Amino acid sequence: MTTQRNPELVLKRRPFGSWLLGPADQSPQRLRIRLHLLLTVFSVGTNLIGAFVTFVLAAFVLPGPSLVDQLQLIDAIVIPAYFLFAVAVCYLWSTRLTHRVTAWIDLERPATRKEQIATLQLPLRLTLIEVLLWLGAAVLFSVMTLILQPENALRVALTVIDGMIITSTVSYLLTEFTLRPVAARALVDSPPPRRLLAAGLKARTVFFWAVGSGVPVAGLMLAAVLALIDGNVSSTRLSVVILALGIVALGNGCLLTWLSAKSVVAPVRSVRDALSLIGEGRLDVSIPVFDGTELGSLQAGFNRMADGLRERERIRDLFGRYVGPDVVQEALTSDSLGGEERYAAVLFVDLVGSTELAAQRPPAEVVQLLNRFFAIVVAEVDRQGGFVNKFAGDAVLAVFGAPAELADPAGSALAAGRELSRRLAAELPEATAGIGVTAGIVVAGTVGDVRRHEYTVIGDPVNEASRLSELAKTAPGRLIASMTAVDKAAPGESDQWRQSDLVTVRGRSVPTRLAVPQ
Repeated sequence: MTTQRNPELVLKRRPFGSWLLGPADQSPQRLRIRLHLLLTVFSVGTNLIGAFVTFVLAAFVLPGPSLVDQLQLIDAIVIPAYFLFAVAVCYLWSTRLTHRVTAWIDLERPATRKEQIATLQLPLRLTLIEVLLWLGAAVLFSVMTLILQPENALRVALTVIDGMIITSTVSYLLTEFTLRPVAARALVDSPPPRRLLAAGLKARTVFFWAVGSGVPVAGLMLAAVLALIDGNVSSTRLSVVILALGIVALGNGCLLTWLSAKSVVAPVRSVRDALSLIGEGRLDVSIPVFDGTELGSLQAGFNRMADGLRERERIRDLFGRYVGPDVVQEALTSDSLGGEERYAAVLFVDLVGSTELAAQRPPAEVVQLLNRFFAIVVAEVDRQGGFVNKFAGDAVLAVFGAPAELADPAGSALAAGRELSRRLAAELPEATAGIGVTAGIVVAGTVGDVRRHEYTVIGDPVNEASRLSELAKTAPGRLIASMTAVDKAAPGESDQWRQSDLVTVRGRSVPTRLAVPQ
């Protein structure tokens, strides 16, 4: 039974591709300890194994004259001594270089562009220290062999150089892996510098292929050359040599291929996991940029994309607060000017005596009062599925049935009006408002210019609702609707209203039959 992979958990626990590297928000002190420990273990372990394999190949596997007892005795003393010397020099030199290049981490400040480049080049510079020490070993043991047993000097020199190439390459990959958290902090605000992308993923792939395949094959060719030079190599001995070198070649190629693949997969996998979260609607996703090749540019590009999506969503949310989510959706699906006839209900709410309130109270207090008033209106309109089309000073125009269709727009508007009347009286006693509700055919759509649009509704019901709100300011309950709206409402809501006077409101020639709550 397979368990489903949780991208969010993976990004949180292994932001750099491995739990060995710790979390993204670890302190500089913990990061220093982790780097110091991993770099030391990887460096000593890799070079110890590489030196041992090189010695075994040179002394016992490759064809050629056997080492004399005097040379074996000197090797037994010089090789461990040089190894200890090289480890001490490498440790002190690498530690000092690492602290100098990454000093900006201890200062807890962003890296400069120069420091970014130096940080991304640090794995190569640390590896070059090991290369120099291996070259020193090649010179030392080659000269020593040349003096004591000249016929074995070529074998020793070439074997040590081959061991240097393979061991240093493995060490480079492990060092680059260890320094991912440092690279992520260096690249937190920018992608990898272009000068580092020149020798990018393609060059690295070709190089690691050459070391993983070319160098082992060169070793096999060296064994053949030495066998020809010796001339006394038996077929059994040659078979053993080829078998031993084949095992080393396969192991080395497998290890380098695995490490190289891991270095490519880790940044790609971080982008894949983050994209999964984006697909689930999680826009608060950001991944560390820890690769100095094109893959680092891919990681940085994802972060820019996520920033753009967050900004787009923020603008959409802000836009929706001004015009309503339904209008936002309408604008996203169509940007053409014009409208269509729709049956809709209109609710108009207007404060009573707002001019006197503004004259008698401080501006800040008036704004607070208006915000409380608008909060109640918006809450009830939203609850009934309506759309607040305009805030006109101290008045609100709400529409039910446009742009989003409703099953019972008239009933929703009437229910919103009744609840508004109750809530305003209870929650805003220091101010009163007239509420008018009606329904009919309106033109709903986008008006304006190609440079600036506004979604609105136009028609006689809008004017009628405004006039009804004026009448409601002096009516009991401060709420009046038209019987047109009541007749169109579902029975559950229309039963809450009763017929009232027949009046001709200002601006209309056709009389309106009023309705008031029961």
